[in-house]
Amino acid sequence: MRIGSSIFLIAIGAILAWAIAPGLIPNVDQTMIGYILMVVGVIGLIASLILASPGRGRTRRVSETRSVVDPNTGETITRNESRDAGI
Repeated sequence: MRIGSSIFLIAIGAILAWAIAPGLIPNVDQTMIGYILMVVGVIGLIASLILASPGRGRTRRVSETRSVVDPNTGETITRNESRDAGI
């Protein structure tokens, strides 16, 4: 569940719980359904935010070190390169 669908569930739940007159849907407690949808939406929103946080290891840092000997001077040249290895 993504952030958008979580917010959608919260909004639909709030409409069912508070904006529509009770008894519109026969034999169904729409207020309770609204509260359930809001709780599910909040849980989904929290899970989405936790899974989308940058500290979850979704991106890795890759470091490469290369050493080359210059044929003219005999000097060793070392090059360090770091980059993000995103998926």
